[in-house]
Formats: sequence, C-alpha cells, structure tokens
Amino acid sequence: MERRTHWDNIYSTKPVTGVSWFREHLEPSLELIDSLGLQPDAHIIDIGGGASTLVDDLAGRGFTNLTVLDISEAALDKAKERLGQRTTGLN
Repeated sequence: MERRTHWDNIYSTKPVTGVSWFREHLEPSLELIDSLGLQPDAHIIDIGGGASTLVDDLAGRGFTNLTVLDISEAALDKAKERLGQRTTGLN
C-alpha cells in the first residue's frame, strides 16, 4: 500500500483521538518552543503534523505564521475542520 493511501485510510476511518499517538497537548514540544522566546510572527513548520493539536496551541499562544505539512490530505482536512476560521493561511 502506498504511504499516502495508508495514512489517508487511517485518518479517514479512525477518529483523531482514537489513534495511539494522539495527545491532547504536546507539552514537550510546546515547552521547547516556549523556551526559544520566539516572536509571534516567527515561522513555525510542523512537519508530519497531520491532525495534531500543536498548531491549535501555538495559535492560542499568538503565533501567526504556522505551517503544517503532512503526507495525508485527510489528516490535514481534519485539522482544518477542527481549526475552523483560524485556518486562514494554514498550509
């Protein structure tokens, strides 16, 4: 099975909270980013972010230049759906 098909299948058939790697908040990543003292307009790219909530928490901290990359369009669609109006500019 092609990788993209595999991940699209997972995100199309399981709830985001139903996968073993789901965490409501990614505290270690958030602590690391917070420790850098970045400005709100810093560019942050979450590679392989899928439907992760990291982008939600970063937006909640005031970051405005956020990009989420993932092989799965289905995962990104779930993130965009969850974020609603806050997806303006989400890549």
